[in-house]
Amino acid sequence: MCGIVGYVGPRPATSIVVNGLQRLEYRGYDSAGIAVLHEDRIHVRRDAGKLSNLIALLAQQPIDGNLALGHTRWATHGRPSQQNAHPHSDASGEIVVVQNGIVENYRELRESLQAEGIEFRSETDTEVIVHLLALNYSAAGGLAEAVRKTMGHLKGPSAIVAMTSREPDRLVAARLGNAGGVAIGLGDGETFVASDIPAILEHTRRMVFLEDGQVALITRDGVQVETLAGQAVKPEIHLIPWDPISAAKGEFRHFMQKEIFEQARSVTDTIRGRVDFDAGEVVLGQLNLSPERARSFNRIVIVACGTSAYAGLVGKFLLEAIARIPTEVDYGSEFRYRDPIIDEQTLLLAITQSGETVDTLAAMEEGRNKGAFVVSIVNSIGSQAARVSDGVITMHCGPEIGVASTKAFTTSVVDQYLLALALAQARDSIGPAHRRRLLNDLAHLPRLIGQVLDPNDNALYLDLAERFHGYRNFLFLGRGINYPIALEGALKLKEISYIHAEGYPAGEMKHGPIALIDREMPVVAIAVQDSVYDKMISQIEQVKARSGIVIAVASEGDEFIASKADHVITVPSAPPLLTPVLSVLPLQRLAYEIAVWRGADVDQPRNLAKSVTVE
Repeated sequence: MCGIVGYVGPRPATSIVVNGLQRLEYRGYDSAGIAVLHEDRIHVRRDAGKLSNLIALLAQQPIDGNLALGHTRWATHGRPSQQNAHPHSDASGEIVVVQNGIVENYRELRESLQAEGIEFRSETDTEVIVHLLALNYSAAGGLAEAVRKTMGHLKGPSAIVAMTSREPDRLVAARLGNAGGVAIGLGDGETFVASDIPAILEHTRRMVFLEDGQVALITRDGVQVETLAGQAVKPEIHLIPWDPISAAKGEFRHFMQKEIFEQARSVTDTIRGRVDFDAGEVVLGQLNLSPERARSFNRIVIVACGTSAYAGLVGKFLLEAIARIPTEVDYGSEFRYRDPIIDEQTLLLAITQSGETVDTLAAMEEGRNKGAFVVSIVNSIGSQAARVSDGVITMHCGPEIGVASTKAFTTSVVDQYLLALALAQARDSIGPAHRRRLLNDLAHLPRLIGQVLDPNDNALYLDLAERFHGYRNFLFLGRGINYPIALEGALKLKEISYIHAEGYPAGEMKHGPIALIDREMPVVAIAVQDSVYDKMISQIEQVKARSGIVIAVASEGDEFIASKADHVITVPSAPPLLTPVLSVLPLQRLAYEIAVWRGADVDQPRNLAKSVTVE
């Protein structure tokens, strides 16, 4: 949700923190701020809007020191403004705090603090935390103990980092519930803290991750971790393999564009080391699933949100077709509110790029409490989802900076394909020869992706963007395994271009949406040559009969579709179960070029954040 970066060490801290915040601005860009300890005083600089506003302010009012704490905000309580920006200070200005999360009982706490004569200067829930820290500090005997006591008053998921001029050699971080992550980077005589890995990866690859109910005392010599009850914890040190260069845009105009064109590589990396093509076997080393347990499952429940939920809908087709296990897909945000029927014979699969999505984490907890075997597909090493799962499948797509997910979608679909094969292998659902055929199909996928992502055919997308950027509504249609791609295509368009778009199963068009079809409603039809191809032709005919405009995603060489549709984007022919990975790519490119044509902020669309860590 929000971005946090902190530093303690011998180097000037301001540039380190600001550079880290730039790598996290995708997590929140309503406002930004920094607190720096200089000559025994904490100096705070804050501004509304994007991080560039804070950078300009720092150019006018420079400040530096060896201890600093910064924040980019995605508003929950209080409008985006300078006064609501983090860090927040107590009345003395000697204690500051930044937060990622939400204080669910902030009204009661605020009223109680106001009754004691404390004046509030913001509309945020975070400000109650710093005033509680100030009240607890003297009695607690130090910042770490004050943080521990303060966290005991809070309800709801929350991750905080605090500093005080009274203890100029340290930061204190804490995590409560399924709030955003807290990564602590261990350097040589210096230590970093951040809400996400890319912020500090250029400085160190040795990291510690805070768990729920833990407090960390961070100094230049390292980190000490305790529980909220004061019990010492020996943290595990993780070595992060990501290359920091991969988080740079390079030659591309936007991170989203870069990430779209990285998908051949990210799918290759997802497959690499996991498949024995000769034996027709899949090896998922962190799945931790015995054949006996795999054979015990009588159903799979997939929980996810947003793009990950649509990837899960594709996964339903894959898991049922290959592993032959009944599968259902549920929104993480709704799952736990209906007392779902889950037991020891259920495999609960959570899909979350960040591994910190609060709704998905809550759904995972619900499944664990009811005895399910919980597997997560995640991209973030050391994330909360990965740590609480029985088994993990890592996406291996590298950092995804653009808020609108692209390569995480396709890699999570491939991960589900591999999971389906691993389950089929353990359960003897299909024979070795069949598995080899399916894996051979997968081996060709990166090459096919590369064909769809040929930069030399960008003129087609530029032409479509010029033609359609002014339309206000789109309808996306798909059937079978490509129905979820219609949903994902519509989501991409509305996320980054702000054009209203709806995805529908094509067969449902005549049950309502057909009333909307006219010259002002472009229809994007996914009509590749598969088992429902004839059905999609019928839908296109119905749209054209009502003067609708059809943009078709079709198989290469399909002259019949070319004669029916107004505009055609082709993809290579592929085995049916892998067509969604190819058919989604033109929709990503189309949404991107329309958004660019409209002048939208592609990487940081309004009101959205990369990782949703509050309800």
